[in-house]
Amino acid sequence: MLAIKELKNWMAPETVKTSVTTFPSSAQIVSEPLGVVLVISAWNFPFLLSVEPVIGAIAAGNAVVLKPSEIAPAASSLLAKLFSEYLDNTTIRVIEGGVPETTALLDQKWDKIFFTGGARVARIIMAAAARNLTPVVLELGGKCPALVDSDVNLQVAARRIIAGKWACNSGQACIGVDYVITTKDFASKLIDALKTELETFFGQNALESKDLSRIVNSFHFKRLESMLKENGVANKIVHGGRITEDKLKISPTILLDVPEASSMMQEEIFGPLLPIITVQKIEDGFQVIRSKPKPLAAYLFTNNKELEKQFVQDVSAGGITINDTVLHVTVKDLPFGGVGESGIGAYHGKFSYETFSHKKGVLYRSFSGDADLRYPPYTPKKKMVLKALLSSNIFAAILAFFGFSKDS
Repeated sequence: MLAIKELKNWMAPETVKTSVTTFPSSAQIVSEPLGVVLVISAWNFPFLLSVEPVIGAIAAGNAVVLKPSEIAPAASSLLAKLFSEYLDNTTIRVIEGGVPETTALLDQKWDKIFFTGGARVARIIMAAAARNLTPVVLELGGKCPALVDSDVNLQVAARRIIAGKWACNSGQACIGVDYVITTKDFASKLIDALKTELETFFGQNALESKDLSRIVNSFHFKRLESMLKENGVANKIVHGGRITEDKLKISPTILLDVPEASSMMQEEIFGPLLPIITVQKIEDGFQVIRSKPKPLAAYLFTNNKELEKQFVQDVSAGGITINDTVLHVTVKDLPFGGVGESGIGAYHGKFSYETFSHKKGVLYRSFSGDADLRYPPYTPKKKMVLKALLSSNIFAAILAFFGFSKDS
């Protein structure tokens, strides 16, 4: 509905100023479709992360092939059914399948590839795109930190961290809180608040809660389980840690000061495990964040305006939310995308339209105003006038035209 409402404005050519060197003239930036684009979507929000980029691609006038994730086969099948039934399959197609089908798609020439997923597969996609000089948008993830100061409303902060971790697909979200940083003196208070609110949200036995998502499949369950069983990690659990493999569920788990060398601190967790890292003073958390690849999102909880300003200025991330989590992605006029290891390019709202458009510069001139200045032979007088014009010094150009320099 947003695209339908705003498309006329998004499509409107943008008028820009011209210089005296092209006088008389006018200029515009005109959007045009890229052509035929490939959208490869993710499994964790399989409908949203498929449909939203497709909307942007269609709005910009492209033909689209969508490849949903095979890890969410029911959603992939539903998308294929709905697209074929309700959309024009001469311009919009869904291709289902796994690695062989994706590989075959990447062997084709596209005008843009839009991928949502992990960094490992992103490197494969970028390498395939490079063969045809195809531009890419990579919506990845990373270790999204939440820095928590001691001056916060503790209950509200705890609830919002839970909302951005366990209530957000059981941590299986690229913008979910991956780890928390707080001071040694404040850690116990924060942990107690998290425990209290977790029980409020999910009950005494979170594994029985209908509001706690399952882990997507056995592979990812085993991956998370191995993180918990790693040397030096299991004894850092301060809450949770219970698992039921048959239901693919892991209870909300909090760990305190796990080893920095552990896979939990080196890899994106993408699950319901939340390590809390302690520092002597809250400003030390900046160095912890900067020691890792740039995340897709970063969060700060504080009432200190100077700390807030420093965080926004010094922490590089795809996006930032202050005193909450995740909600920045719901603001239609903010771009959503990563930086560095967390991705390339952005979308949402108008940014979706723009990421699938080429901005074409157009200069309009008439046949009048044709000056000898630009044509040979290049006399000293012509050179003097041109030099003045190119420096946007009209007075000097007039003087030069009549054979004077501005210094004479």
